[in-house]
Amino acid sequence: MHFLPEDINNYVVNHSQSEPKILQELTRETWQKVLNPRMLSGAFQGRVLSMISKLIQPQSILEIGTYTGYSALCLAEGLRAGGHLHTIDKNEELEELQHTYFQKSEYKNQITQYVGNAIEIIPTIDTKFDLVFIDADKSNYINYFHLIIDKMNKGGVILSDNVLWSGKVVEELDPKDIDTKILLDYNRLLSTDARLETVLLPIRDGLTISRVI
Repeated sequence: MHFLPEDINNYVVNHSQSEPKILQELTRETWQKVLNPRMLSGAFQGRVLSMISKLIQPQSILEIGTYTGYSALCLAEGLRAGGHLHTIDKNEELEELQHTYFQKSEYKNQITQYVGNAIEIIPTIDTKFDLVFIDADKSNYINYFHLIIDKMNKGGVILSDNVLWSGKVVEELDPKDIDTKILLDYNRLLSTDARLETVLLPIRDGLTISRVI
């Protein structure tokens, strides 16, 4: 969902950096072969993720929700020399496609893939993070937050995607809509937790930046 008029949105995209060739190839293959290709971060948001990562220059990144690997490759662009990115996805059918593009990239030795339940995997990763990107099942956003908050370095950044949820966060809540309810609680948590500084950006479907203080 776009929250800007289409002509303004197009102007923004046209005056932002273009995505690298490898990401153009991954986008094409995702649209050709994978269900729900709209789940891709997309060229503009991908450049936003890349820019944030380059500004932070993280030593260690955690991504929850790999999909086909597009956002992981964007985030990897900001890794310090010797830095590492850990990315988790529960869909084992996407593992080969992810791996193919990770191996094609210049970051092939800096990315570790995990397939399975992130709630079980995160506690097994023995490192602290400078940057975390949460873009997985919305019903577990709060659970993910509680798992990672004590694994963040001071000044580390948590990025949370889809926090506007196609505008449902400002509509009357359907009691059966668990995802929206969780997102409402999650957004409230990020904006009130004393350990964080948070700003919610209306980029695509909403991207929150939270800095650990």
